[in-house]
Amino acid sequence: MTDVKSDVQERYSIWLVVISAIFTTCLITANITAVKVVGVLGFIIPAGIIIFPISYIFGDVLTEVYGYRKARRVIWLGFLCNLLVVATIYVAQILPPAPIWDGQAAYERILGFTPRLLAASFAAYLIGEFTNSFVLAKLKVATGGKFLWVRTIGSTLVGEGLDSAVFISIAFIGVIPSSAVVSAILTQWVVKSAYEALATPLTYVVVNFLKQREGIDVFDNDTKFNPLLVTE
Repeated sequence: MTDVKSDVQERYSIWLVVISAIFTTCLITANITAVKVVGVLGFIIPAGIIIFPISYIFGDVLTEVYGYRKARRVIWLGFLCNLLVVATIYVAQILPPAPIWDGQAAYERILGFTPRLLAASFAAYLIGEFTNSFVLAKLKVATGGKFLWVRTIGSTLVGEGLDSAVFISIAFIGVIPSSAVVSAILTQWVVKSAYEALATPLTYVVVNFLKQREGIDVFDNDTKFNPLLVTE
């Protein structure tokens, strides 16, 4: 397999588009469904945890197959798409409801966002996703492309840990007791990381399929890891 294809071929790869679409959809869906809190096996967690870890799985696939450069662009694309959804929901919320519609209170209760929660969500996403991609790319170079499970699980432990810590801290410090903040961070971290570990066989299948189908296996030996270098 070759390490590099032409820019035109990479740019219009149907599989890159599919992976990017799934990644972004998982992110947006998780943020919308996170408003519901569920109890599973004694854990109190947001319903968005059902699908949010999948965004990390596909984030791993992006970095493993296409490299950090492509993953960086998709991470920012996901951020912008989520921002668009939030803005649209907010504009719809402040528009005056029709006299025949009595669902305004329910709309605000379910889809309404507070500035603090939005800041927590956006900050956690960017820090967690970029860290996850960075760690996986570095581990791939360090391991010579071997031990994929070490890269996917290792990067998730770091990325999901930071994601959980940043979100819970910004959203709830000063609102709930410190012990509850720590407990919530650890619970989400453990559940999300376990999710990724259990999905490792599926990750292997997708990665191997894409590497063979695309004919690429990118190593970030000389990559600049600044998350702001979207056009690099």
